[in-house]
Amino acid sequence: MNHNQLRQLRLAIALVASVFAILPGCKAVNPPQAPPPASVTVSQPLQRDVIRWDQYSGYLSSPKTVTVSARVSGLIEEAPFQEGAIVHAGDLLFRIDPRPFQADLDNKKAAVAQARALAEKTKADFTRSTQLLRAEVIAQADYDNTKASYGQAAASLSAADAALETSRLNLEWTDVRAPITGRVSRMNVTVGNLVNGGSGQMTALTTIVSIDPLYSYINVPESAALRYQELALKEKKSSVAGANVACSLQLENETSFPHQGVIDFVDNQVDVNTGTQQIRCVFANPTTIMTPGLFALTRIPASGRYKALLIPDAAVNSDQDERYLLIVGNNDVVQQRPVKLGALFGTLRSITDGLKPGERVVVNGMQSAQSGAKVIPHEVAVPTDSLDAMDTIATRSPSTEPPPDMRTASKSDPQHSAKARQ
Repeated sequence: MNHNQLRQLRLAIALVASVFAILPGCKAVNPPQAPPPASVTVSQPLQRDVIRWDQYSGYLSSPKTVTVSARVSGLIEEAPFQEGAIVHAGDLLFRIDPRPFQADLDNKKAAVAQARALAEKTKADFTRSTQLLRAEVIAQADYDNTKASYGQAAASLSAADAALETSRLNLEWTDVRAPITGRVSRMNVTVGNLVNGGSGQMTALTTIVSIDPLYSYINVPESAALRYQELALKEKKSSVAGANVACSLQLENETSFPHQGVIDFVDNQVDVNTGTQQIRCVFANPTTIMTPGLFALTRIPASGRYKALLIPDAAVNSDQDERYLLIVGNNDVVQQRPVKLGALFGTLRSITDGLKPGERVVVNGMQSAQSGAKVIPHEVAVPTDSLDAMDTIATRSPSTEPPPDMRTASKSDPQHSAKARQ
């Protein structure tokens, strides 16, 4: 073996020795540890007596709208009211110059006095003629003349009295007063202008609309109208208006339907072109915050009271056409369970099938909760703020069972389809 071969052999032995020296110091690599269970928020379903509501849009309308017109012709002397203010029945709005009418009234009073004097004279003549005729002192023709004169004088007195009353009315009408209580509009004619009175030529001075109460006219589908009629029959009433069905209203800048009223009118026929029937709700407006013509949402109970299981609507998940909840079992393991949905009550959704009282539903952290995985649940109560706000109307209802369309989920339910989940 030459020198080079011996050197290579020594290097190989040294390399093998160094490898064996390193191997005892190596440790086995541990497999990665499983992540800890995810933390989720759970809630038990809320059991509550609820009423299903139908919601419609419409506009507020005044029960009374009056155009204030001049009833006599003349010059406007005063207009002692503030435009846009609330006026009461009998308040003075305009004053037309009363002097010509006062003069005419004085003239008519004099005419009445003259006619009365003549009537009294002819009456006395007629009385004497009656006595003389019985005594056969005067002829029948003389008696007839005094009788006719008395009749003419009495008729003239009646005509003078009627003319006096007309003159008195004309003088009274120079004060143009509010016929109803409500909000007055602007002046169409200002002080110093001539106005016309009388039939066909009356000058419109202003308008007044009543504002307490107010009407909300809505058009409901005929299916809903029939359902309301069924509720009225359960109340042993012949009509919806007679049952005093409660309703509520909110304006565009309001929430929770703070205004309460009742249905007081249902139209006598269904519009064949639209398939709807008009219903009128009446609402008190003591604060005058509501104004005729405002857009408003009106809510009507679509069922009697019934018990429902409610959970936050955000807890409902979807898989194509199937709706499901994530339920945490006793061992804190998540399971996916299909459910059937009922109506929406504010932010809460009723569950008609697939959920039992006392079960824990994942309401937050659903992205971390996988079916079959263990989680760390943190329980919170179901918020009831929106439900309490919706339940402010005390509605009498003979029914404690949900309507048929509430016992099963319906894809055609407008409240259900209003929130489509992708």
